[in-house]
Amino acid sequence: MVEILRRLIEKISEKGGENPVVLDMRKTPVPTEYFVIVTANSYTHMKALRDELVDLIKEMSLPLIYYDRGEQYEWLIIDAGSVVIHIFTEKGRDFYDLEGLWIDADRIEI
Repeated sequence: MVEILRRLIEKISEKGGENPVVLDMRKTPVPTEYFVIVTANSYTHMKALRDELVDLIKEMSLPLIYYDRGEQYEWLIIDAGSVVIHIFTEKGRDFYDLEGLWIDADRIEI
């Protein structure tokens, strides 16, 4: 799983994603192992990050359970089973504050 998370973070960094954070959700009631949270600098950037990460998930043969296909949202989700990726605008990330909501989840350094 560490290799999968590393590849996701590398792709996020390569595509200009800002402030990526990985939360270990295994001790929470959420039915996933990890959250990856990242900020995009525009709606166009959100779409580009989503598309690149969906392609990478498919390339790694992870299950692609769901992903937001819409545009102009403050928050997009990609559910890959054991990893759920949250792509936010800066405004959305501040408003929803997943890191604050899940303050007890361990942060993973990749």
